[in-house]
Amino acid sequence: MLAVFDVEGVLLDAEYLPVLASLMGPEKEKEIWDITKAGIRGDINWEEGLKRRVHALRGIRYEDAKKIAENLPIMPGAKELCSALKKAGWKMIAVSGGFTIITDRLKDDLGVDRIFSNELIFKDGKLHDVKLNVTSDKAAAIRSTIKEWGIRKEDTVVVVDGANDLKLFALAGYTVGFCPVEIVKEKADDTIERRDLSILLHLLEKKFGKAVLASTSN
Repeated sequence: MLAVFDVEGVLLDAEYLPVLASLMGPEKEKEIWDITKAGIRGDINWEEGLKRRVHALRGIRYEDAKKIAENLPIMPGAKELCSALKKAGWKMIAVSGGFTIITDRLKDDLGVDRIFSNELIFKDGKLHDVKLNVTSDKAAAIRSTIKEWGIRKEDTVVVVDGANDLKLFALAGYTVGFCPVEIVKEKADDTIERRDLSILLHLLEKKFGKAVLASTSN
């Protein structure tokens, strides 16, 4: 079994760039939030929106960017969920339009097996640009790994919140919107409306039967 997660708004209870923008004042924070929300809703080209946001934050020091990244809160229920899935023998992938600076910690914090994300580029210790490894077609980033692991579509679960995540649904036999935007809510098999990822355990038991999580009670 495989669980595929978006990161910001799912495994992490925050959106990184708006928090980073707060270092530059409330006007900059609002500007970045507006672009972020438009991207999540699918109102603008996602890649262009990402570049615009990063370029608007040029000059932020690496030390400040790293400190904020390390302090983004883990989503309530995420540790419980990931621990249970790990014990039950599931594989876990995190795929993010965000950045390695916020996603690298998820291997240690949550036991995620493989992580795909973009990279912030710093020059002379200051934010300069972004290297895109993950586009709005997040499925393209992880398809070869799923094939390598030999995991079937019907054994794959995808958990996301934004319109830019929807192409992942094609890889999964079961899709879950986590506090999602409207279009994700319409297309997902199930929806979680409370910011508590442990609720997913109950949905998985209901969908696949207790056997799929049986070893969590051992």
